[in-house]
Amino acid sequence: MPETNRVEYKEKLTKDLDLEKEVIAFLNYLEGGLIYIGVDKNGTTIGLADIDGDMLKIKDRIKNNISPSAMGLFDVVAEEQNGKTLIKIIVASGSEKPYFKKKYGMTEKGCFIRVGTASEPMPQRMIDELFAKRVRNSISKIRSNRQELTFEQLKIYYEERGTPLNKNFAVNLELLTENKEFNYVAYLMADENGNSIKLAKYSGNNRVDLIENQEYGYCSLIKATNNILNKLEVENTTRTKITSKERISERLWNPVALREAVLNAIIHNDYTTEAPPKFEIFDDRIEITSTGGLPNGLSQEDFFEGYSIQRNKGIMRIYKDLELVEQLGSGVPRILEAYSKDCFRFSDNFLRITFPKSISGAIGGAIGGAIGGAIGGAIGGAIGDLTERQVEIIELIKANNKIAYREVAQRLGINNSAVQAHFNALKEKGVIKRIGGTRGYWKITI
Repeated sequence: MPETNRVEYKEKLTKDLDLEKEVIAFLNYLEGGLIYIGVDKNGTTIGLADIDGDMLKIKDRIKNNISPSAMGLFDVVAEEQNGKTLIKIIVASGSEKPYFKKKYGMTEKGCFIRVGTASEPMPQRMIDELFAKRVRNSISKIRSNRQELTFEQLKIYYEERGTPLNKNFAVNLELLTENKEFNYVAYLMADENGNSIKLAKYSGNNRVDLIENQEYGYCSLIKATNNILNKLEVENTTRTKITSKERISERLWNPVALREAVLNAIIHNDYTTEAPPKFEIFDDRIEITSTGGLPNGLSQEDFFEGYSIQRNKGIMRIYKDLELVEQLGSGVPRILEAYSKDCFRFSDNFLRITFPKSISGAIGGAIGGAIGGAIGGAIGGAIGDLTERQVEIIELIKANNKIAYREVAQRLGINNSAVQAHFNALKEKGVIKRIGGTRGYWKITI
């Protein structure tokens, strides 16, 4: 594939390669772009000898040589093509244009823009116009009303990833304003804040009969996100039917698409409105609504193609650090692998994703039969509303009916809160019962 307005090829990473110029040009470009290192101008993969070393150099150069900060606006990944390894740099369009080389400032020597397949110096008139329009109302620039903030939860998540935060974490994660005060990103990541994400569940297909109303928040946005993901994992049950030939199973919603939709809604929500995303479960669907609509400059067509304009680069940077998201622009294409574009609804102030419940004709509405081998003859009866995790928990209870939450979490590789949510669901469904309090045991009741 030849170079385009969004694709640039470079054979190798050298000191002479003006990498910063290419990145800046894409940051200033409406659609962002891709830079491949280890590919010649004809699009032939050459490969690189020191992938890890080159990736570290790339990240360091972008981080230290470009202003405003590009953290959260780029991704560096290794890819295999034709048996050779190359580096792909994914650059999102930035919201604080113009971006420039720190060495030269906002001048024609420091600012660049993508013109066709080339990165050209930006005219001074364009530099001045972009600077006049620069988005200053980003949450990274908004001062937190609370300045007495603590970050123990955030520190725990980083420690679990093997990258503990040091005393300079607020500076490194860009949690401070230009006046060295905590910004709104810090507020959202703090142990205590006023942000709360709502999850409602209704009986029926409208909002008349509310049967469950949960709030996940007033804590670090990372913790709230994990709580939402755990709750929806419990709700996303597996429908199963045993036939004479096979066992047929399917989840209510595609789990990969559901996870991506949740993360997209939380990361790209417009928090300047102080309206968090919301999640609503109906008998026939789930609706995920985020505030803000599409970022300025991003069309629906660009959105579906996976082009990325980061509304909240500070949040994205932290979620990438914690591996909650993979690479920029991957979320929507993953959703479209399972659902059509018709699931998305756009307005000036909101974006809503609707996933219908997936109940195939093969399984049908009434799930009969036994779960069979996975649960065994001891359970036998008609259980079609269990997730795979819940089936695994029942197997663990069969082996040890005094098993503790912590051991289940260790055996399954999930956290304690997710385990407790699964146990609560199993109790509500009448599958298990606690006998004898804290020193008692679990009884499988069907």
